[in-house]
Amino acid sequence: MAFQTYSLLVLSVFMISFGHVENRSNLLQLQNDIDKLKADFNSSHSDVADGGPIFTDKLSSWTERNEKRIILSQIISMYLKMLEKTDKSKAHVRNISEELHTLKESLSDGSQKIEDLKNLTKLEMSDLKVQRKAVNELFSVLQKLRDTSSSPKRKRSQFQRLCKC
Repeated sequence: MAFQTYSLLVLSVFMISFGHVENRSNLLQLQNDIDKLKADFNSSHSDVADGGPIFTDKLSSWTERNEKRIILSQIISMYLKMLEKTDKSKAHVRNISEELHTLKESLSDGSQKIEDLKNLTKLEMSDLKVQRKAVNELFSVLQKLRDTSSSPKRKRSQFQRLCKC
């Protein structure tokens, strides 16, 4: 039962957050379609609660809007992959798929960003050539980090140090 609630919550958040549900009746129709999909998958089975949620718990650690868009893009892709193997002759499956495709189009594809992260973890940091390249790029990396993380308070204190007022 918990998974059903979580999946409805996640999908509803997608729809509302990205403005793709025009009115309440659309959301109610979507909820009805999801209820039918739950019945198709027998999602009231007792093992659904084992191990907790699979998507919604991941969302809590992604706090920035752009970060959330990356993870949501991947989650929507997973739902679409799951629905590819379902019976498309059912109207509720088609409706949910269409809504997910619409949402997917509104999000930037995060798969390249995910690949970048995977490739970073594969870098052999004990390799001398990689180390030299990394040291060469260190100042640029720190500059970018400073640009993205500077808060108004930090900017003020930096200005005061530079100003020597």
